[in-house]
Amino acid sequence: MAFPANRLRRLRRTETLRALVRETRLTPESFVYPLFVCPGEGIRKEVRSMPGVFNLSVDEVVQEVRAARSLGVLSVILFGLPEKKDEVATGAWAEDGIVQRAARAIKREVRDVVVIGDVCLCEYMSHGHCGIVKANDKANDHAGPQSLGAAAAAPPLTAEYEIVNDASLELLARTSVSLARAGVDVIAPSDMMDGRVGAIRAALDLAGFENTPILAYAAKFASGFYGPFREAADSTPQFGDRRSYQMDPANLHEAMREIELDIEEGADMIMVKPAMPYLDVIAAARNSFDLPLAAYQVSGEYAMIEAAARNNWIDRERVIMESLVSIRRAGAGIILTYYAQQAAKLLA
Repeated sequence: MAFPANRLRRLRRTETLRALVRETRLTPESFVYPLFVCPGEGIRKEVRSMPGVFNLSVDEVVQEVRAARSLGVLSVILFGLPEKKDEVATGAWAEDGIVQRAARAIKREVRDVVVIGDVCLCEYMSHGHCGIVKANDKANDHAGPQSLGAAAAAPPLTAEYEIVNDASLELLARTSVSLARAGVDVIAPSDMMDGRVGAIRAALDLAGFENTPILAYAAKFASGFYGPFREAADSTPQFGDRRSYQMDPANLHEAMREIELDIEEGADMIMVKPAMPYLDVIAAARNSFDLPLAAYQVSGEYAMIEAAARNNWIDRERVIMESLVSIRRAGAGIILTYYAQQAAKLLA
């Protein structure tokens, strides 16, 4: 029947009525809280482009996890800022690496928290890329009439390089086993190398961690929304970009293929990153696959909300919750968000 018999506004009159018929619900248990671990003690350094987000020493990370746990946020994901970097990402897989130390401390001091270890090499590589780099400098092929001295003094006009896929898998697998030994509950590879899930699964099983699940960053796009994260994690590439291994933002069907391949290799959970600019990808993944589905509300999404709120252009709390509801409504049952604690407070 049509209006006036049907009046959809009847169920919108009060908050209690709206709550009764609400289709999409958020809970603190569905949030994963990203944390950046740095060397030192008593360190709580705010990230300039992400107000309210900090680089935290291990002791401060434990306090932050404890505070989140008290609000019902039961899962955290750790990113590390090592004491030093090199060309084989030693800090990522060292048994005393910064994330390994943080994981042990959390497991020792905070009960019933899921610790997820991000497995990528960019924070630990001297060049800032997510895998081993093979350089192939052909600058002199295009140098024209420059003298040899001038060519040597100037930066190369063109520098070709390759992120070596298969050799990088060994480092990713080694990192994953090291994190599992440190007590990390879930391994989350974010590098976008082909075959990484299978390599990690095989290494974990061989080391006796066959029950450690993998949350694959299965559709991670080469996005412009990662800028603030790269400041927080000190992981900006020193040359080039990541478009040769992260996904083209224009490709939805390829994203489905990436997810399918990760599932075939043994992923237990899948992720789409970023979240809000890729709600259609989240929805398509939810419709196509039955695995638990996560989405990462990334640093650029956070920074834009904070910047607009500081200029009084938006209602900050309302937009935080609306953004998270949109991600959940699209189909993500797990949301990685820097707003985990604040959203949990608002839900309470």
